[in-house]
Amino acid sequence: MKRILVPTDFSNNAYSALCYATRLFQNQVCQFYILNTFEVHTPVLTGRIDTKKGDLLYQKLSVESQEGLDKVFHSIVRDTDDLAHTFETISVSKGLTQTILKTIDSKNIDLVVMGTKGATGASALFMGSNAVKVIQKVKNCPVLLIPNEFDFKTPTEIAFPTDFNRFYIPEDLKPLMYIASLFDANIRVFHIHEEEKLDEIQEYNYHTLKKYLEDFTYSIHWISKLNQKAFLINDFIDQLDIDLLAMINYRHSLIETIAHEPVIKKLGFRSSVPFLIIPDVN
Repeated sequence: MKRILVPTDFSNNAYSALCYATRLFQNQVCQFYILNTFEVHTPVLTGRIDTKKGDLLYQKLSVESQEGLDKVFHSIVRDTDDLAHTFETISVSKGLTQTILKTIDSKNIDLVVMGTKGATGASALFMGSNAVKVIQKVKNCPVLLIPNEFDFKTPTEIAFPTDFNRFYIPEDLKPLMYIASLFDANIRVFHIHEEEKLDEIQEYNYHTLKKYLEDFTYSIHWISKLNQKAFLINDFIDQLDIDLLAMINYRHSLIETIAHEPVIKKLGFRSSVPFLIIPDVN
């Protein structure tokens, strides 16, 4: 059974991400954990009156959190009555990223699914600040980011950008191959090359990757670096009608670059499809 964590702020965006995840694993039996966090910000407490105010605020936010989760729970149970999933809600008075990390460990989570939402008026941004923080901090679990209010589409075409500079092991590729196997998807390996030939390490990794993917339908696409990598990935997604983008989050990878808010807009990273971020297990 897959154990999937879906944070929610009760927005349509967050609910769409939850719905997408239930449909992505429509033929699996999954346990979903729907998480809402809230933080009580009060002035420095100096007396009983201040303490009482802090307690009242906590109670108010706690009730609102649980009521919101109850609504989401009843809605998703209704909307997935044709599926075999089960759902549990979690309300925690802590920071979102901190709580996600603890929940991954305590519930043995296999996948975190989040809706993404850029700043107001910044429609070109794919990732909001919460998604960015999660990418930066979660290193032991795959994270699937779902574009704003994205309707489920069967992922039959999966893009996998790589520079072939990093050694592959089966554990790295497991999330990619698992999702590809659910719908017999084509895996489009996407290499942006800056040199005419691969070096020795790249050549080795290239053949290793082909070996791991031999039981899948895949193709390798070689693209010259004529522009920023993020723009090239955007174009690749559009031209090949890609349904899902998957990348490994290792040191000095493209993800590490785009996961810094000041440069997201500059890079033009605007994935129009779900984005699977695979942790580096090496």
